[in-house]
Amino acid sequence: MSVVTTILYFLITIVILVFVHEFGHFIAAKLCRMRVDKFYLFFDFFNLRFFKFVKGDTEYGIGVFPLGGYVKVAGMIDESMDKDFIDKPPQPWEFRSKPVWQRMFVITAGVIMNTLLAFLIFYTINLMQGRTRIETTTLGYVSQNSVAQKYGIAHGDKIISINSKLIEYWDEVRGNIFIESMGEDVNLEIQRDGSKREIFIPKDDLRDIGERTFGIFPPDMLPEIQQVLPDKPASKSGLQNGDIIIEAAGQKINHSQQFVDIIKANPEKEISFKWMRNGTEMSGVVKPEADSTIGIGIGKYVGAVKNINYNVITAVPQGFNDLWHYGVVLFMKSMWKIIKGDIAFSKAVGGPIKIAQYAGQSAEGGFLSFLGFMAMLSITLAIINILPFPALDGGHFVFLLYEGIFRKPVSHKVQIVVQNLGFIILMLFMAFVVYNDIIHI
Repeated sequence: MSVVTTILYFLITIVILVFVHEFGHFIAAKLCRMRVDKFYLFFDFFNLRFFKFVKGDTEYGIGVFPLGGYVKVAGMIDESMDKDFIDKPPQPWEFRSKPVWQRMFVITAGVIMNTLLAFLIFYTINLMQGRTRIETTTLGYVSQNSVAQKYGIAHGDKIISINSKLIEYWDEVRGNIFIESMGEDVNLEIQRDGSKREIFIPKDDLRDIGERTFGIFPPDMLPEIQQVLPDKPASKSGLQNGDIIIEAAGQKINHSQQFVDIIKANPEKEISFKWMRNGTEMSGVVKPEADSTIGIGIGKYVGAVKNINYNVITAVPQGFNDLWHYGVVLFMKSMWKIIKGDIAFSKAVGGPIKIAQYAGQSAEGGFLSFLGFMAMLSITLAIINILPFPALDGGHFVFLLYEGIFRKPVSHKVQIVVQNLGFIILMLFMAFVVYNDIIHI
């Protein structure tokens, strides 16, 4: 995917998520009859903005820095550094003059909106697409020099359980090894030649792991070309969508990953290969680029699948289940693993560049894949914002909770110092995240 397209998908993602979040604060403030002074997409540090306009009491605009957005509610102490109102009597339209429950509603409305967006996306995906389960846990191919081969996992093995969790579908194999067990040791129970055996893989060998580096793939992956990029070695060799690779480097090709491994092992070396097109055998030579790619997408699963469909009613509980599991549970598990040191902090966090990369990659999988990525990011944004950290929504909520319990607000001086300090820390953290993105490109 081109840089321009990647940036486009990043902007679509961030604009929707930030707008939904800030609109939550905005509409909640309006419902509680509070005056909203500003509604901005992105930050306008140093008054740098693309444009602004004023309607009624509110200034609307788009800032230059795509690190979030903000809604400035009159009479609220926040990271805007505005404190001119403190020595003046509270006005009926100000945040500080409203009951605690209304202020809590305004503060949490952004998180509520992001959560609702994530649920609606999960619901829509389930309703439109349902679920397709690959009905096998048998290994159709194991890559050479992979982690799986190192620990004796072989073609034909059937995975029974992963970390004591019984496995029925290949989707569960992927999910439990690459997501659920991230940063953990992996215990596999496999069946081979009618007998069961245990395979233990320590977490040190599973860092930065993915399907290709781990090296296991399901059977029935037809080596059919799904995509050919223009001006790449594959297109120059005459390959087209729908071609089926049958031989490469003198080897008969039975699995799509087998062909990928041959390409990966021969950067900048000519490889003779054969393929079938509409029943006709063809042949040619391809020379992988220095990064061991030829510009194709390959692999079509032709084995047994189980289709699970949902209607407008049954998609509701499944949407909530996806929201809870893929949003809350996995996020909290990942946070705990980062704290324990099982997952490197620098590799676990991502900023604008990493979001752009993932947005582009998800878009390559189609519209629903892109929506799924947006849902995951939306619930992650909601959880991060509700954390009890100064300058985040959760930090404001803690002050209001104190006021609700003890019947008196936290002093203005304390709020200003804490919020401003929190904002500075957040900006430093964002600078680190951007730097981290750059060095890991």
